[in-house]
Amino acid sequence: MYALLAAGPEASTAVVQLRYEDGAPASSLQTVALGTLASLVRDIEDAHHPRWVWDRASHWYPALLAANVRLERCHDLSLCQNILLDSEFAALTEYHQQFTSLPPESHLLREDSSITGAQAGQESLFQTPATQSESQDWDLATVAKELGAQKAATSSSTHPPRLTLLLSAESAGALVAAEMQYEGMPWREDLHRRLLSDLLGPEPQNQARPEKLEALAAELRAALNAPALNPDSPQDLIRALHRAGIDVKSTRSWELMEFKHPAIEPLLTYRKLSRLFTTNGWNWLRQWVRVGRFHSEYVVGGVVSGRWASRGGGAMQIPAQIRGAAVADPGHTFVVADAAQLEPRVLAALAQDSAMAAAGQDSAGKNKDLYAGIAAQGFGGDRSMAKVALLGAIYGATSGESGRLVPQLARMYPRALDFVEQAARAGERGERVSTYLGRSTPATTQEWHAGQQSSTAQEQRRAESAARSRGRFTRNFVVQGTAAEWACCWLAELRRRLRVLAATLPPAGANPAIGTPQLVAFLHDEVVVHCPLGLVDEVTTILHESSRAATGLIFGNIPLEFPVKVTVVPCYADAK
Repeated sequence: MYALLAAGPEASTAVVQLRYEDGAPASSLQTVALGTLASLVRDIEDAHHPRWVWDRASHWYPALLAANVRLERCHDLSLCQNILLDSEFAALTEYHQQFTSLPPESHLLREDSSITGAQAGQESLFQTPATQSESQDWDLATVAKELGAQKAATSSSTHPPRLTLLLSAESAGALVAAEMQYEGMPWREDLHRRLLSDLLGPEPQNQARPEKLEALAAELRAALNAPALNPDSPQDLIRALHRAGIDVKSTRSWELMEFKHPAIEPLLTYRKLSRLFTTNGWNWLRQWVRVGRFHSEYVVGGVVSGRWASRGGGAMQIPAQIRGAAVADPGHTFVVADAAQLEPRVLAALAQDSAMAAAGQDSAGKNKDLYAGIAAQGFGGDRSMAKVALLGAIYGATSGESGRLVPQLARMYPRALDFVEQAARAGERGERVSTYLGRSTPATTQEWHAGQQSSTAQEQRRAESAARSRGRFTRNFVVQGTAAEWACCWLAELRRRLRVLAATLPPAGANPAIGTPQLVAFLHDEVVVHCPLGLVDEVTTILHESSRAATGLIFGNIPLEFPVKVTVVPCYADAK
């Protein structure tokens, strides 16, 4: 059963209606004030456990969470529309054809305009949406019509079960994201301030540099003989480096480290501490940490590959320098689970390469280190060499050590290497590729195709470079995008099982020492659960079971595991 939730006739109202799977009304329309919406939603959830349908979870769910209302399931129309409009699986459906015949401004739910059209992020898997439109006030009729259209598009697609799973997992991810933002990760502000003071000096006033940064800036000016240097200006810095005989093309750390000069060490230290100051300094604390919790805003499907992003809080990458401030509450600990070697295992599953899959299992069929298995089969036992080769194959390396080792890997695992090669060749031809469940790359633009028809030698070289770049993008997309799907299914299954566990626990008032385990952070392939000490074993088991369930949901019964490494630590900095 569905429960449709939409804007009401007045700005301060909402409407709710239960509907059967076929779209027929199962209840009368209820119009309520926003202030009493949570009570109505709680009653419907307890009585019917429906799938809630709304324009987007981020519009409705935070207020419900603040009223202590948690939902089991939803269908996020915005996230699902973004997938369906780009998916090759739905390209021939009436839904897709109707939308592509309309101007972009007619796509009222479409959030991620930066991953379509001329700025499609076709050469960057990490393209982040430049803007996100505000939620539209959709009435119930519009929500119902959009739900029906999306269901029809999914059922008439080329792979209905896969696309259905993707839309369900993406919508579950929307609930997880809102819940993690609401819960927040335990964060000791006093420890964070101590770390900043130790590394940077006392908190500066009026946006001035901290004293240790200023001391490094002075050292750098002296080493470069540039008394007016502003080390925060890339242009100033490049000019000063060139005048000092340091012929760099950029200020990237790896390039700077190739030169021996008294300025290099203070410059590298300055850049590292400057990032800390600007990204996770005192201003960051004031904006994102409240009442002992770090509340980041997660963006589901925030990049073109389907990976999540975060808006402002940097939740997808917590720098090692400040992880010491993430300390579990008394009576609790962090249970941290990392999906080991996820992308290489996804490649083996996608390509159905039994030889590569066997490298990740021992003689008894149990999981083992995939890189070590590959090294034993063809790289003389050198694990680091095997890792470089495999990552080079996924990312399209053609030079350096990776490029040298990839041919050996191709001889060992021709199916896996051919799979990514085919994706790369399709991208070079301007074709689209898709993940296993059906997220597809944005279509190439007319300008891109026109560039491929260039006649002059210079234009041809530029076109060939653009084609190779897109080939590297599509090669990685199929693997990284499918890995993102696995992670989303893992999250959804983990959330479901943690809810089941919570339902078996006594009320918090009956035994406050027990508490409820909560998902508090997600970092691409890693999840963090804030867990009562007495439930560590149960949560650890759930993390492993959820990973196996995610693998089965996507790939079925295959001779390959997607193991997770679980560590239990009181401080997130101790997780390795």
